[in-house]
Amino acid sequence: MAVIYAEIKKPKDVVIISKGHAAAASYAVLAHVGVIPLKILKTFGANGSTLGGHITHTGNEGIRLSTGSLGHGLPYAIGIAIAQKRRGKGERTFVVISDGECDEGTTWESALLAQQFKLSNLIVVIDRNRIQSLAGTEETMALEPLKDKWFAFNWAVREIDGHNHEELLSVSNITTQPLVVIANTTKGKGVSFMEGKVLWHYRPPSESELESAIHEIEVANK
Repeated sequence: MAVIYAEIKKPKDVVIISKGHAAAASYAVLAHVGVIPLKILKTFGANGSTLGGHITHTGNEGIRLSTGSLGHGLPYAIGIAIAQKRRGKGERTFVVISDGECDEGTTWESALLAQQFKLSNLIVVIDRNRIQSLAGTEETMALEPLKDKWFAFNWAVREIDGHNHEELLSVSNITTQPLVVIANTTKGKGVSFMEGKVLWHYRPPSESELESAIHEIEVANK
């Protein structure tokens, strides 16, 4: 989100955050680039706040779509990308989806539509952290070979280190096909007791765990 909004997105481009349960991190980025007011971050999750636990567009003018019920962001983005292409002004649509969303039939129907309409202005970034809901993706509904599946749908495909900002800049590369970027990530990256653990898909940290996590991140970034 930080790379797309701070380094890639142009004013007329559209970003859809389909993995709506990544709300906290997304709101932080949106606030720091001026899409939503920085001061309202403190209201996150509070009664009456416009910042819901899933991405919420109501009351947030810069957010295009409320998400969290997975699989809906990409179909919505298809319509935007078609309209952009017909306008012919070089606009692009970026969609950030979870790898768990690749279990959804709407994702693959959208993949077919994007290829059919030659949506070279559509860029999908998959957060490939290999964990969803209550177990790993391959245990829940095996996705591999994920890259080959998107190739078979006639998309341009890139596989990158999702923690590497330089590699993430490849998201902006121009292709003649719709582009999917498989961004390999580690859930809980940078916090030893959280990395790759399905437990932290839902569980909030205690005060002491939060302090330990912040300390690890600060030490690693000195």
